[in-house]
Amino acid sequence: MTPSRDISRLIEIMAALRTPVTGCPWDLEQTFATIAPYTLEEAYEVADAIAKNDLVELREELGDLLLQVVYHARMAEEEDHFDFGDVVQAITKKLIRRHPHVFGDENGEKAEHVKGIWERIKAEERAEKRAAKQALGIEEEQQGFLDDIPTAFPALQEAEKLQRRASKVGFDWNDARLVLDKIREETHELDEELAKPSPDKDRISDELGDTLFALANLARHLDIDPEEALRRTNRKFRKRFAAIEDQAVQTGTTLAAMMLDEMEAAWQAAKTK
Repeated sequence: MTPSRDISRLIEIMAALRTPVTGCPWDLEQTFATIAPYTLEEAYEVADAIAKNDLVELREELGDLLLQVVYHARMAEEEDHFDFGDVVQAITKKLIRRHPHVFGDENGEKAEHVKGIWERIKAEERAEKRAAKQALGIEEEQQGFLDDIPTAFPALQEAEKLQRRASKVGFDWNDARLVLDKIREETHELDEELAKPSPDKDRISDELGDTLFALANLARHLDIDPEEALRRTNRKFRKRFAAIEDQAVQTGTTLAAMMLDEMEAAWQAAKTK
């Protein structure tokens, strides 16, 4: 079998890997649940290639992510649920439906109206999905207002989405400074837990989680992506710590042998630069 630019070749390769007896033993053992972590990992690697502006790497990582879609579709086809063509049809239908300002009667709508159109259409889609499940005899539990926000999101992203959804029904502060007050309250409660003679690790974890949740809320109020803000800080930390490593090399020592005040001096020098 030879490589190809045609998506059908990738689908054929996946089918061969999943063919009993002649396929790959590892691929044959996989399920939706075991593959899901790889799907998340590949999505992060796509984002990492974009952050590095490495387009060669991006091409490779997009291929790896596409493989995940083909993999899940193949497993679904084996169970007679749907196939890759159904996945493509579903997304093309959704894109056309959600862009009536491009493909339909609402052509020429201004940008500020598009968000309202999306929300209306997404609500219609959710209702249709429920009806389709009922027609198949699939009992669906009554969903709460927040239940369709995936728990598999990174925790900061999940927090932001939970808060944004709750704000739609008025459960929110109207001033970022009030959120800052909440952060101070949470850090005070964390300090109280740490000051106890026998600190309870579960309680400390709860208070730390509350603090992080409040910080994510402040980021939302400031219209800042908390994930990106933390990534920026991570990048700064990498650069400044690399300066400490450089200092160790220049002075003929090692990181383990450096004193803390030497590390701090190299850190501050890097920060100044």
